[in-house]
Amino acid sequence: MAKDDDRLEVEMKFPLGEGADWATLTKSLRQRGAQRAQVQPRREEDHYFNAPDRDFARTGEALRLRRIGSANFMTYKGPKRDPQTKTRTEIEVSLAKGKEAAEDFLRLLRSLGYKDVAVVRKERQIYRLADRDGFAVEVCLDEVAGLGKFTELEIIAPASKLEAARSVLMRLAADLGLANSERRSYLELFLASHST
Repeated sequence: MAKDDDRLEVEMKFPLGEGADWATLTKSLRQRGAQRAQVQPRREEDHYFNAPDRDFARTGEALRLRRIGSANFMTYKGPKRDPQTKTRTEIEVSLAKGKEAAEDFLRLLRSLGYKDVAVVRKERQIYRLADRDGFAVEVCLDEVAGLGKFTELEIIAPASKLEAARSVLMRLAADLGLANSERRSYLELFLASHST
């Protein structure tokens, strides 16, 4: 059960359908007041790990080291909380910058018994909608190596506002013409595509 002060990541992800393009989507976002967060897409490299004491694939948790240029972040994601969105507790911690700091932290995890699962790479364009019924919404246009193109809608909200945040995302998805929500994470999709 979520505590009222839990910080939840409320997210919906949509594969880019046949014949769809980001130009139409970005035009629609701009018409709704979205601001692009950076000029060029940013490259993200996510190193995922499994714990020595439990199987994250079974518990629905995730632990990753994300590299964005020289910046490094360690993120824990708890199990998904509902069948419509990818709502889960998210805890993210900034690490020291640089490749050496990332490699040192990866060695630390491995020394503690954490096992490498996969590395997922993507290019991400980020748009921000400042106020959708009191929530800031981040819209990510992702091109994931080996998986294709996706659009993610995300709100970070306290557990007490989960229903309102979920409602905002569902309405926004409908407004943008996004359909066929994908609840699996990029890691789950990556592992499924490499299991044969």
